[in-house]
Amino acid sequence: MDIAAIFILQIFYAIALLALISFGLALIFGMMRVINLAHGEFLTLGAYATVFANQMGVNLWVSMLVISPLVVGLWSLIIERFLIRFLYGRLVYTMLATWGLSLAMAGAMTMIFGTTTEGVSAQAGSFSIGAYQASLYSIFVIVITFIVAMAIALVLFGSNHGRVARAAMENREMVEAFGYPINKVYMWTFVAGGMLSGLAGGILAPTTGISPYSGSTWIADAFITVISGGTGSIMGTLASAGILGSVSSITSFIFSSASGGVALLIAALVLLRIVDNGIYGLW
Repeated sequence: MDIAAIFILQIFYAIALLALISFGLALIFGMMRVINLAHGEFLTLGAYATVFANQMGVNLWVSMLVISPLVVGLWSLIIERFLIRFLYGRLVYTMLATWGLSLAMAGAMTMIFGTTTEGVSAQAGSFSIGAYQASLYSIFVIVITFIVAMAIALVLFGSNHGRVARAAMENREMVEAFGYPINKVYMWTFVAGGMLSGLAGGILAPTTGISPYSGSTWIADAFITVISGGTGSIMGTLASAGILGSVSSITSFIFSSASGGVALLIAALVLLRIVDNGIYGLW
């Protein structure tokens, strides 16, 4: 019974991590039809912001929950104003631009931070489940992911700003006809997606070593999750994370962590074979 509880906790933790690293990508793609190939580097920047803010004496929780989202949000604002805003409606060009941005950011972070792996300890402690120990940080990740998902849903479906953003996705001209500045809608949507990426990166920082190329690992899982969810839908992404995270966690538990990554990819391919448009296509 104790090992079953630990197993279930690991599954929820895997689901939470997948969802958390995917929210920013899903929001930007879903609302703006921009595929941000620099998403992994946005996550890495958020992780570095947490590590170095903490090293400078800032409280760890403030670093990951406040500093990281603000740093990546500000960077997203700059990128949207000087790069992305000129490429709306041109999917291939935005992919090329963000791919170039990805390479530039990885190179810049290598020059600034070096190739040494950085990290930070959560120091969250642990708790006992029978004869087994579980990290309190895993509970924190699960809870914060749930809060973030609910906050996104509340903003998108329960606020005027969210309704305007969703309307802009469907009919840009109509939104402009009603007097809403579409460029500002897109700008703040991109910034919000960047802040979500920064938050995810900050929360990832205590879980793994951080290097300038950490994002290449994270972005693969994020893309698989978002595509499986369908059309950049936040709810589809959450459902996709639930399925893929469960498959990956179960496979890793039975075999090895490497097999979990392979199982995640296979599960995504099977899912897309069954539902062409992703999970969101079922709704």
